[in-house]
Amino acid sequence: MTLTTPSRSPRSFPLALDRVAIALMVALSLLIGVMLWGGERTAPWVREFSWQGKQVGADDTAFLLTFSRPMDHASVESNLRIEPPLPGKVSWAGRRMAYTLMLPAPYGTEFRVQLEGAKERFGGAQGTVIQPFTGQFRSRDRAFAYIGVEGEEEGRLVLYNLNQQQKQILTPKELVVMEFKAYPLGDCLLFAAVPRTAQPQGLLEQQLYTVTTGIHVEPPVQLDNQTSGISAAATPPTPPGKVELVLDSNTHQNLRFDLSTDGKIIVVQRVNRNDPADFGPWLLKAGEPPTPLKGQPGGDFLITPDSSSLAISQGQGLAILPLQPEAKPLNFLPKFGMVLNFSQDGSLAAMVKFNTDRTRSLFLVTSQGTQKQLLRTTGSILNAQFDPTRQTLYCLLTELNTEGNLYREEPYLAAIDLKTSKLSPLLRLPDQRDVQLSLAPDGLAILFDQTTRSTQTSDTEPLRDSSGKAIANSRLWLLPINPTAPTTNIQPEALPLPGLRPRWLP
Repeated sequence: MTLTTPSRSPRSFPLALDRVAIALMVALSLLIGVMLWGGERTAPWVREFSWQGKQVGADDTAFLLTFSRPMDHASVESNLRIEPPLPGKVSWAGRRMAYTLMLPAPYGTEFRVQLEGAKERFGGAQGTVIQPFTGQFRSRDRAFAYIGVEGEEEGRLVLYNLNQQQKQILTPKELVVMEFKAYPLGDCLLFAAVPRTAQPQGLLEQQLYTVTTGIHVEPPVQLDNQTSGISAAATPPTPPGKVELVLDSNTHQNLRFDLSTDGKIIVVQRVNRNDPADFGPWLLKAGEPPTPLKGQPGGDFLITPDSSSLAISQGQGLAILPLQPEAKPLNFLPKFGMVLNFSQDGSLAAMVKFNTDRTRSLFLVTSQGTQKQLLRTTGSILNAQFDPTRQTLYCLLTELNTEGNLYREEPYLAAIDLKTSKLSPLLRLPDQRDVQLSLAPDGLAILFDQTTRSTQTSDTEPLRDSSGKAIANSRLWLLPINPTAPTTNIQPEALPLPGLRPRWLP
């Protein structure tokens, strides 16, 4: 008899693998069940702080904290610390917490954000305490630019950093600067200038240039751009004093100009040298040739804060034009003859009405069309700037003095409460008709100049005021402001900087 060894079934090996797989699945299921029953023991943490290591400006109004797990809102809000304090409001969207500032962060300050003791939200109850978090950011330096009036600074743009106590001449001595505007990050200035040898032609020969300031800012991503992933990234650092020509004056004279809030558009009032009747605003965009806004002549103008429209005085009214060649007006306000300024968000505008009795009225106009008279005066309304909270309007006004047979306008600074329309004089400026003022982006100070006219009649004086009179000298002043009580008794501080037309950097 022959004995045979029983053969192994070909299906026995796969069956063994199935049993192993089933055993592993059971083990994993038990492990998952234990974890769900006992809960995750690792502490939650802050995944992202949107302002970490950034430099924030007045446009940066809120930061985000993103957590690794859902948090107990009350415990986060009660344990959040910001030093120095920045009052604000909290809102939530899932694992994200937004902290919106009530006031802009004061410039030139370093801040620390700390969170300890907050707990996660687990099944409707408070869970594990968060890992301690510390974040840091700083506000931009407190800096401004002005036109020098003495020595090697005469007629040149000068940058002054108050935090670092540093001064830098930006433009070459061959150019005399007439006016300038700052780009959004303060890394560049747009200015109008004439060759020093072109006097006394002045405005007839001015051309537009840009110059770098040497300032390098790393701004945070704007919250309204979070979903689209758009970042307001700063340009690479550039040394100060790099000048580039933007617009020449070969065929047209360049008069007043404005720069859009986003820094992408320039509007210039131009006059054809061969046909003086051919005048009006021109549009300049980076990488594109200058384009006239045909059929839209006018006087004073401002680009709206959304950088899409132009408010320009036209005849017996004020037109709102889209920044597109040959486009039709969006709106026409026949009641007003001039727009002085817009609030930062574009919801408010300060406009002037010229009354038939030779008085002037200052109006507050809202984006909803509401019109509110703030002031009626026999003097002039020269300037108006909204504070960041949109609660106060700082104005440069004049009071008409009619003593004897002389008519003299005496300027003064004033604050108007936009809720009550109450006007509070801040500072008298005797014998100063041509005053230029600038409100700091954080609303904590006003810069203004005090010029002295030249007694000489020479046409070769390079610096002149708005009336064309030669300027002999000018000094700069700093007026501190308390945003919560702007009408309290305050005194200006004379700066050791001879200059005129000061302007804060954004």
